Amino acid sequence: MKTAKISFIKNITTALLIMCITASCGNTSEHFDATGSFEAEEITVSAEFSGKLVSFGITEGQNVKKGDFIGQIDTVQLHLSKLSLENNLRALKGSIPNIESQTASLAEQLEKQKTEKTRVENLLKANAATSKQLDDIVSAISVLESQITATKSSLQNNIAAINGQIGATEIQILQIEDNLTRCRITAPTDGVVLSKYVHEGELANTGKPLLKIADTENMFLRAYFTLGQLKDVKLGSKVKVIADYGGDKTREYEGTVCWIAEKSEFTPKSIQTKNDRENLVYAVKIAIKNDGFVKIGMYGEVIL
Repeated sequence: MKTAKISFIKNITTALLIMCITASCGNTSEHFDATGSFEAEEITVSAEFSGKLVSFGITEGQNVKKGDFIGQIDTVQLHLSKLSLENNLRALKGSIPNIESQTASLAEQLEKQKTEKTRVENLLKANAATSKQLDDIVSAISVLESQITATKSSLQNNIAAINGQIGATEIQILQIEDNLTRCRITAPTDGVVLSKYVHEGELANTGKPLLKIADTENMFLRAYFTLGQLKDVKLGSKVKVIADYGGDKTREYEGTVCWIAEKSEFTPKSIQTKNDRENLVYAVKIAIKNDGFVKIGMYGEVIL
């Protein structure tokens, strides 16, 4: 009877010991090297032009791809201004003078005078004309040449002025086209819409935030390491990241150290390290590929 009692006690003791070892092995929270919270690259999309939002049907939680159409600011006035400038541009181009046609009559007179000069010179050799006749023709040729030169110079100045106006008008058209592009709101990156600050029909002002997008596919765990732990941490290091959902629910990811703070800082109150809390720690960002289960602000652990 006594032997059976001793055997029973030994069995109970062995069972309790096994349970304690199992519980200890299952408790991974005892073995992490650092903890932190998950974050994502957040981008605030602001209005690049002022006007009424004629389209803005994006919703919070919606997934978007880079370049996806998000919304449209009213562009009626911009289109009207562009049409007006295009009409002015056509008028300016049509007003460019043709130098050859506008000096054609003077050039014709000059050729006649040159022909007349040759005739008078021949007559003068035959004593059938006077020197005064030749001098008058030479003077007329000189006047015509001066008139042609002055007319061409004036016309070239006019053309230069018109070309300047054409260039300025073309720049104005390009500016309007750029503003038309800015009125079209597109997603700057792949991600999910976290917040929406305005609605369709409201007025958007230049620089006013419209929505916030985060890249939740490529996320980061911002963890804090003590100085002693940094000897095992370097850029590009592969580490184990555990997302903690509370209780015994966790998911494991492969992480890559992508940033290490240059300066130390005081330990945030909500963060604990493997060792007792230290006064100064270094922030480290660890990149992971999210499978859709990790959320911004979720608690995570790092195992080196």
